[in-house]
Amino acid sequence: MAFKIAFIGAGSIGFTRRLVKDILSIDEFKNIEISFTDINPQNLKMVTQLVQRDIDENGLSIKVHATTDRREALKDAKYVLNVVRIGGLDAFKMDVEIPLKYGVDQCVGDTLCAGGIMYAQRGIPAILDFCKDIREVSAPDAILLNYANPNAMITWAANKYGRVNTIGLCHGVQHGHQMIADAFGLKQEEVDIICAGINHQTWYIQIKHEGKDLTGDLLEVMEKHPEYSKTEKVRIDMLKRFGYFSTESNGHLSEYLPWYRKRPEEINDWIHVGDSWIHGETGGYLRVCTESRNWFETDFPNWLKEPAKRFDPVERSQEHGSYIIEGLETGRVYRGHFNVINNEVISNLPDDAVVEVPGYVDANGINIPFVGELPLGCAAVCNSSISVQRIAVEAAVHGDMDLLKQAMMMDPLVGAVCNPPEIWQMTDEMLIAQAEWLPQYQVDIKKAEKNLSKGSLISTKDGYEGAARLKVKSIEELAKDREKSTRLADAADKS
Repeated sequence: MAFKIAFIGAGSIGFTRRLVKDILSIDEFKNIEISFTDINPQNLKMVTQLVQRDIDENGLSIKVHATTDRREALKDAKYVLNVVRIGGLDAFKMDVEIPLKYGVDQCVGDTLCAGGIMYAQRGIPAILDFCKDIREVSAPDAILLNYANPNAMITWAANKYGRVNTIGLCHGVQHGHQMIADAFGLKQEEVDIICAGINHQTWYIQIKHEGKDLTGDLLEVMEKHPEYSKTEKVRIDMLKRFGYFSTESNGHLSEYLPWYRKRPEEINDWIHVGDSWIHGETGGYLRVCTESRNWFETDFPNWLKEPAKRFDPVERSQEHGSYIIEGLETGRVYRGHFNVINNEVISNLPDDAVVEVPGYVDANGINIPFVGELPLGCAAVCNSSISVQRIAVEAAVHGDMDLLKQAMMMDPLVGAVCNPPEIWQMTDEMLIAQAEWLPQYQVDIKKAEKNLSKGSLISTKDGYEGAARLKVKSIEELAKDREKSTRLADAADKS
């Protein structure tokens, strides 16, 4: 088979290398064309060197075409994979640290809450530019597979305003699936699940083993589990109160809701600070991404000396991307969970929203079955987030500062922590700080500067580190366990 796949943001080491490995582990795909593009030529060069070395050592003749010219990379591409982080870690740091001054303590800040909303304001103008290029130079009916966060908002904008068929992809369902199976003492493949909801707030509405429904038994096994009972307190509490387990990690989930991170003195009751950011550490993902970037840039020469990745079907990851392309190209049936425009799939969520639901892929396309109603409580949690997403998407597309501030105000955690004047001031501050990535707000940024120059500002917690902040490890500290540091850098999906 001969077709072209393009990666936008290919300098993201974790996703790019893993997805190429998955794709080239498919027997029929040994002669495809691959192109990489990124605005950072150094990252692009390093990742291309690694991937090309993997390809060469697996005996394939494919030559990766790497370029900073996006349209050149996208020309004639049948599949486009978006793995960008607009603004990089500089903007990400602002997403976390400016809200922290106002008491908004986020673990990640890339999907909802103040950080996720601002991330969408940076990402949506970029995705619309990508879509314009795809419409103009890529293959007819090209498919955009979006891995970038905030996944639902980016996917929403790309479909509605970018006019490109876009599927949002995430591994939250798979990771939670693994956890559920482990809690029952089973292998993942022995447990069948159905999930439905919105990205990072998807609910395991059915869990079965050999035909027996285990959904109602999950709370007991999670509460008794020696590890999860300590590290997944928010997820277990939501399971207890809403009856269904959520896909997203403890730390991520805690920042999408109004109940678990609003009082600094109570945050540590719900999270676990240890080896992994995912359990709720303040700014935890920013720390991990920063350490991973620093380590990759420093230790890169040694990465080239490590054994190449093996293109082995048995070693494919659980990322959906390669399986979708395989299903469409070969006709093999693949079942996964994808982010798509609802269009009545979940009957008690809005039709225009992006939902995460079961899907089937084969040569006939990507087919989404009818799910029906979510349990009322689960739907209510999702609807709170959907309202924020809808306003934030429209704000980003139209550069509307009033809508942006309304999105912040409606966000569950921001609204639980801040009053309206604080939200207005925080948003002004974030707009000004991130001006270089917000072309649609240039007029409103001048208004924000005027607002902050009046002199009667609300006092903030400058220098506040949050309820559970760990410091970024130095290169010397990372070097003490090189194997672990390399493994984490290689898996830092959004770095």
